[in-house]
Amino acid sequence: MATASHWLAGARPRTLPAAVAPVIAGTGVAAYDDDAVWWKALLALVVSLALQVAVNYANDYSDGIRGTDDERVGPLRLVGSGLASPAAVKRAAFLAFGVAGVAGLVLAATTAWWLVAVGLLCVLAAWFYTGGSKPYGYLGLGEVMVFVFFGLVAVVGTTYVQTETFGDSGWAAVVAGAGIGALACAILVANNLRDIPTDTVSGKITLAVRLGDRRTRGFFATLVLLSAGALVGVAVLTTPWALLGLPFLAFALPACRIVLGGAAGPGLIPVLQQTGLAELLWAVGCGIGLAAG
Repeated sequence: MATASHWLAGARPRTLPAAVAPVIAGTGVAAYDDDAVWWKALLALVVSLALQVAVNYANDYSDGIRGTDDERVGPLRLVGSGLASPAAVKRAAFLAFGVAGVAGLVLAATTAWWLVAVGLLCVLAAWFYTGGSKPYGYLGLGEVMVFVFFGLVAVVGTTYVQTETFGDSGWAAVVAGAGIGALACAILVANNLRDIPTDTVSGKITLAVRLGDRRTRGFFATLVLLSAGALVGVAVLTTPWALLGLPFLAFALPACRIVLGGAAGPGLIPVLQQTGLAELLWAVGCGIGLAAG
């Protein structure tokens, strides 16, 4: 039987900065326009965190029933380890989706009803990442989903529910979304780089499997560089104070050294935490700078 600590580990708390960061960045853009609505920002945070937990449990369930997680070098998986039944993990995923849905409905009711369609698209993207008969995460498209939904959609959506317009700072939100999305992708790339051997055997053809070990490491570094460029872009579009996010490099650069240094297997696990912290620091520094500017 899985204990509470097992369920917490199954929710993959080290990935949660990827859910918090876009809300902070999007709220920073809204604050720059003097349009921040803090209760809406908190609801957006609930949506983002719940979706992240939901996709983590859904991934655990779908990979577990396929046998992808039978041999792992990474963090605990509930189904693959046999600690929890597939049905129980699936229910946990649906419960998290439900929490995200309720918070999202409140935001839609107080902003614009077409946001319901966006929310539904987010849920479908989260489930079919590894779910269904032809999951797109097994086709090398996982990074596209992360960039779009945990980058662009999350940041621009957070800004929009507060400002209720795609106004003067719209492009700043898009560029911030690209920076956040690049670091969120880097987390997934590091995870998939670690899992290349086991994913190849199980038939999970991630982008890392397609690119191969050497090019995947280069791709990780490119994403970090893209995120730095996006931060500069936000500063150009808004205020130089946005460059307060640059200390994210204190975590991103050590992660790059590990990846480019050839670490493999368990040696890549610290990269996940470092990149998550880098993404969070990018958002916090940029958000504070935007609010101050």
